[in-house]
Amino acid sequence: MAEDVEAAAAHAGSLADPARLRSLQRVCVGAEPDEAFDRFASLVKRLLDVPVALVSLVDDQRQFFPGQVGLAEPWLTKRETPLSHSFCQHVVIEGEAKVFPDARIYAQVRDNLAIPELGVVAYAGMPLTDADGRTLGSLCAIDTKPRAWTKAELATLRDLSEACSSELRLRISRELAEEARRHAENAHDQLAMLAELTETLAATTDIDEALGSLGRALTPRLADWCLISLIGPDGMPRQVSTAHRDPERAEDVARFAELMATGLNAKSIVLAVQGTGRPIRRDGESAANILERTIDTELATIAERLGYASFLVVPITAPVSHRVLGTITLVNGLSRPAFSDADERTGTDIGRRAGLAIDNSRLYRQQRHVAEVLQQSMLTELPTIDGIELHARYLPAQDGAAVGGDWYDAFAQPDGSVMLAVGDVSGHDIEAAATMGQLRNLVRGDAFGRDDEAGPLLSQLDKALRGLRVPAAATVVLARLRREADRYTLSYSNAGHPPPLLLLPDGTVETWWTTPEPLLGLVSRNDRATHVRTVPPGSTLVLYTDGLVETPGRLLDDGIALVEQALRDNPGRPGDELCERLIEAASRRADDIALLLIRLL
Repeated sequence: MAEDVEAAAAHAGSLADPARLRSLQRVCVGAEPDEAFDRFASLVKRLLDVPVALVSLVDDQRQFFPGQVGLAEPWLTKRETPLSHSFCQHVVIEGEAKVFPDARIYAQVRDNLAIPELGVVAYAGMPLTDADGRTLGSLCAIDTKPRAWTKAELATLRDLSEACSSELRLRISRELAEEARRHAENAHDQLAMLAELTETLAATTDIDEALGSLGRALTPRLADWCLISLIGPDGMPRQVSTAHRDPERAEDVARFAELMATGLNAKSIVLAVQGTGRPIRRDGESAANILERTIDTELATIAERLGYASFLVVPITAPVSHRVLGTITLVNGLSRPAFSDADERTGTDIGRRAGLAIDNSRLYRQQRHVAEVLQQSMLTELPTIDGIELHARYLPAQDGAAVGGDWYDAFAQPDGSVMLAVGDVSGHDIEAAATMGQLRNLVRGDAFGRDDEAGPLLSQLDKALRGLRVPAAATVVLARLRREADRYTLSYSNAGHPPPLLLLPDGTVETWWTTPEPLLGLVSRNDRATHVRTVPPGSTLVLYTDGLVETPGRLLDDGIALVEQALRDNPGRPGDELCERLIEAASRRADDIALLLIRLL
């Protein structure tokens, strides 16, 4: 008895062999008439002179007949039987021909229901195999009365089975080629999608914006709807992005995401992926399954509206530490196939790319913060000076490290004059900021306590830069401001810098163009010019770097004209507010901006 049970289990196992069933599936036939296989059955009937001939293919539940001749109803229409009516299953299980002159006397088949219901008495079946030798079915001849099969008949049946097997193999090969083509197309599409998603994630340093774009890109290309969440400080998901292929379901999926933040229990799939860092996918799901993993029944109600039949949850992982930063949840409804192994690989890759983007964003924010602190530490705290109101702004370029070589300075001299400076070291990075710090200190050290005019001071600065090997190429305006009776005298020198602007009390604006002189640090210049201007009280002097007036594709004169107009339009505004108006005139900040505004009272 035990041996019979073991044998039955072994037989069932051979019928259910996954490789054999895949091969059978690739034949792409079922219980419907097939012209080629019907022709093989007709040849068997004619050459062996039998009433019934079948091309019988056997899976783990049934046998079906893409080729047949001679069957009576209802089998003629059905073209299939359960295994309880199958002789051909023994050909498949044993992988060899089975011949029964009178099936009623053979223990292996005498209780088979094909005998009373299909009239099978004599049976001869030859294996039908694929290219790897797996038996898929049988080409069989059947008689309704006992029959002694001759060697010639069996040889003919064997030859026909070989030809029929060739037809099966041809169809399998054709389907394998089609599968390869589909896989290649899918791989190409997924590579294209990954490239596009990488570009999307790299397009911004705002990670919430990047993941929002990612969610919209994944639907409907990879899923009907998706949720992207990062792990919050409490360890629970913090939803960043939601998307559904149907825009009318946007509110539902957003509500689902909101409830997830507090409605998950210990069996939650999302929390499991967060904990293990391994993807989880399931099909055959229903909204009722959600009730096992949540403490909020509304989640199941919403999921039913959204469509919930299969899901894939992948981790968002940091590239170096492999720490789980969050999850991407992809969900399909009934109208879409379940997620495949390829989908899981793609989803996992997307999770890694999202993790890289998050890490880069966090690193960028940290570096930007450090850069901003460094830049502010290098900028002067403006002094308080009687009769003069000082205001300044520094803005980093919109792209880059948020630190650069632009600077401003103002300090009082022992003789009561005031030194003013605005400069720009080439570049907007840490190196430019470091060079700027050296240059500013050289200006202060060289000018303080001396009564030299601005031109000689810049010439001396040139010598110091070259002698000390400071790697600087910089534009500078250096000015000395003196109060004389009822007016001010300003002497200045310009080393390749944009011209100062002066807003007079009557609202007119002067632009102080001078003969261009070379930048500091490029060539030695011993005779830099000093220009002298007389300025009435109530005037406003504006010193600035080129980031305020230069924009790619726009002439420098046009940028200066915009700032001039901003001065004319806002003559009575407080100094801080006037600074904001001038910066607003720079429509696009392609470079750092340093601005020093001097209001003469």
